[in-house]
Amino acid sequence: MRTIALILMLLRPVAAHAGDVTLALRTANGRPLADAVVTVHPANGVPRTPIRFPWSYDVVQQNLQFVPHVQIVPVGATVRFPNRDRVRHHVYSFSRPARFELRLYGRDEARSYTFTTEGAVAIGCNIHDQMTGYIKVVDTPWAARSDAQGRVRIASVPGGAARVTIWHPRLRGRESESVYNVTIPATGTFARQVTLETR
Repeated sequence: MRTIALILMLLRPVAAHAGDVTLALRTANGRPLADAVVTVHPANGVPRTPIRFPWSYDVVQQNLQFVPHVQIVPVGATVRFPNRDRVRHHVYSFSRPARFELRLYGRDEARSYTFTTEGAVAIGCNIHDQMTGYIKVVDTPWAARSDAQGRVRIASVPGGAARVTIWHPRLRGRESESVYNVTIPATGTFARQVTLETR
């Protein structure tokens, strides 16, 4: 009986201390930096369970644009690319994490692709050169995109040492990233304003 009780205790999730991460992202000239992707990797690692985000993983082609311009998906996610335009599109990427082509398809049709490698994937349309977008494939459940005011909030990050990575297609530096080693509070909020060099 004691053995069974011990096993149940080991299997029961332990409520960890967790804090929130809020960042205000600015360029060197003081302007808000929208569409930056912030990820947090606690020093103790990330859960082994599948990562699921509450938003749709679709990247819609509408008004000759990719919407959203920057999408965040977990490793292993299948992304749909619906066409809402009157013209046909040919979506492609030459990025290292995912090289693919979704050949010509028309209005109200969709194609899909599964992203199996972490990293930033630049996408375009082979017919309309002005169409550009990005898919950030992440391996952590703690990820978010900055809004039009450059604000980011990531809730319930385990307290303790962590690595915060900020990615944006116009960031200067290796892989268009800035990396910070921080300490997340066990309760409350880790809040910072971050100034970033952009191209």
